[in-house]
Amino acid sequence: MKLSLAFLALACVFGIISAQKSGYTTKYDNVDVDSILSNKRVLDNYIKCLMDKGACTPEGRELKKILPDALSSDCSKCTEVQKRNSNKVFSFLRDRRPGEWNILLTKYDPKGVYRQKFESGF
Repeated sequence: MKLSLAFLALACVFGIISAQKSGYTTKYDNVDVDSILSNKRVLDNYIKCLMDKGACTPEGRELKKILPDALSSDCSKCTEVQKRNSNKVFSFLRDRRPGEWNILLTKYDPKGVYRQKFESGF
């Protein structure tokens, strides 16, 4: 019994370590972020998705799923492409769509814990 509990504990520890080393899916790393940002209708749909006010594309669902973890971990599981795209989106929204930016901040950072990270980038 003790041996099986010890094995289970080790399996959990190794599972956690393995999960921490693995990153987010790279399946959407080739999404053209610039074309999304330059298309008001498409960008509006992504914002509605993130705010639970509209349908989500597969990319939007994935983003919504990983966003809280990415924020809390300084995007430690992000690829360089994901970090670069995140910074591009954050800068764009902050500078050109401040109303939506503030709405997103209110939802995903209600206590203001991650705002400094948004401002300085990942």
